[in-house]
Parts: sequence; C-alpha cells; structure tokens
Amino acid sequence: MSRILELSRDGQLMSRIVMGGWEHDLHPLLPWGHRVIVITDRSISTRYRRLINQYEHILIGKGERIKTLETVAQVHRELIKRGADRQTFLLGIGGGIVTDITGFVASTFMRGVRFGFVSTTLLGQVDASVGGKNGVNLDGYKNMIGCFNQPEFVLCDIGMLRTLTTRQFRAGMAELIKTGLIGNRVLFEMVEALRFEELQRDPLLMADLVLMAVKIKAEIVERDERESGERRKLNLGHTVAHAIEKCSRVMLHGEAVAVGCVVMARLSAQMGLLPQREAERIEALFVRMGFDLNMPVEMDRIVAALRKDKKSAGDQIRIVLPTAIGRCEVRSVMFDWLDEQLRKVIE
Repeated sequence: MSRILELSRDGQLMSRIVMGGWEHDLHPLLPWGHRVIVITDRSISTRYRRLINQYEHILIGKGERIKTLETVAQVHRELIKRGADRQTFLLGIGGGIVTDITGFVASTFMRGVRFGFVSTTLLGQVDASVGGKNGVNLDGYKNMIGCFNQPEFVLCDIGMLRTLTTRQFRAGMAELIKTGLIGNRVLFEMVEALRFEELQRDPLLMADLVLMAVKIKAEIVERDERESGERRKLNLGHTVAHAIEKCSRVMLHGEAVAVGCVVMARLSAQMGLLPQREAERIEALFVRMGFDLNMPVEMDRIVAALRKDKKSAGDQIRIVLPTAIGRCEVRSVMFDWLDEQLRKVIE
C-alpha cells in the first residue's frame, strides 16, 4: 500500500512524495491526456526495460561528468526535434543525476513544463529527488547553476533499491544518517542499532527509514523552500563533500558526505558545541556502515575549492555544525579560521 506525503506552501500543494511501486502507482500520478517523455540513463533503460519502453524516452550518460549545461542543451535539442511543447510532461527515472537534469531541463524548456520523478536510488529517495532543487555542475563545481522548482510528484519505489550495488546502497545511507543528525535522533539511533547487512536486505525496514528521512526533509522544505534559513541545515557535510568531489573522482557523493559529516562533528566538538562522546558516536556509526573516512585529497586543494563554494560570501563561508545528535546550527566563519581548524581535525 502506498504512502503519500504532501509538500505545501501557504496552503497550496507544491509536490507529492509517494512511497509505493511503479507498477501500480506511477500511472495514476501522470497527467491524463498529456504526452509523457522519459529522461533516463542507459543502465536504467536496460534494467527497467518494461517500464521505460511504455513511453518515449531520451537517454543520457552516467556520472557527475555528464551533469552539465552541455547535457541539458542536448536534451533541449532532442525535445525540439521530437516536437515537444508546453503540454509535454517530462518524467525523470533514475538517481540524483537524472532527476537533477530532468528538473533543470523541465524548468528551462519553453520557460517551464510539468515534470515528475521516479527515484531509483537510496540517495535520490532520501535527498536528491526531494525538495525542488535542480541543477548542474560547472567546471567541476557542484550544482553551481540551477533553480528551485518542485516536481509534481516523486515516486520512491523501495523495491528498486534491490538493484543497487553495495557501494551505491552505502552511499545512500550517508544521506539518511545525515538527515537523522539534522533533525531526528530516533532515526539516527534506529540505524545505529542495526547492521549494514540487515538494512540492505530488509525492504520493509528501509521503507520506514526512508519515510522518516523524507518527512524530515519535507517539513524543512515547507518552512524554507528557497534555502534562506533553516534549509541550509540540509547541507551538513556537503561543504567538505563538494570540495572533495571538485578535487577528485575517487568518492561517490554519499561517501564524500560521510567524510564531511565526520569532519564537521570533529570541528563542532573541538569548538565545544558538540559533546565529544556524541562526536565519537557519529564517527563510529559511519565506520560501522563501512565508510572510509580518510581525506582523499590534500588539504591545500580542499581549502582552494572551499573558496569557490556557492555558500561562500567574500571572506566567509556558511558551515553546518551538529550540536547534538538530531540538532545542528548554521554559522558563518572566516576562510582563514576554517582553514586552520580543518587542518587540526583532519591532519
């Protein structure tokens, strides 16, 4: 049985998040009588051939390297070639890269067309596809070009997680743990009480955890859709993670987020904001989930990348610091100070 969360703004429905299965729940979500064009990648089109072949579809590549304006332009050209118009509905089926590109294409093609997502990865279901952020990278800098625009729906099919590799599943767990750190101690402690293998093989348990994580994010987005205040907390771990991703392709996004969360926990404890025992619990959970927490890039390159982060302003940058498991705060700090403190907690 499907479960539905609704995101509203000023009493108006913005988006629906549906926990269900694509075979039963997708068709009723699509606008009746509208042409549907799917945007997906080749691996998804192969894995879910029966789903994809029901619709016209446009295939894009895989990986962060294709999350660019060039890919967006290619999809725009294909839509024009196919005679798509303002009544066309775009459906992104895939992980966070597919949904980011689909949302950005839909928001800019003919000044905007309707769109929705089927999220196929754990990282996408708990974070990337939810909340209305759509963007692409520029010269390796993460999501430097983008917009806020809500999909009409996000369908999260837990059954699709069975096709993920262990590494992909683990990367998604980083975002789930991050969400617990931000706003739900119970979620963090539920994961803390389980082994990675238990999570990986129990879809009913994962459905409950994903729903908890999505509720947290949805509530924050409802209060601050355009990231002017509270929504900034969702960037916990991402400032360092994006710097890692700019400098190296060794880590998946979730793996870099895990490193970033632990670095921020160590920094917060060093500042006296987070009890040391809680910082140790945070780090211990990421280790037990199988993450490598070693910084894969030298600090000079990380600091240089931080200065180009979109959360920077002049000589300052906003960072998110956990102050307890389930609570965090946003602070603006000087780059020189951050450089000095990061070297203490990392090296």
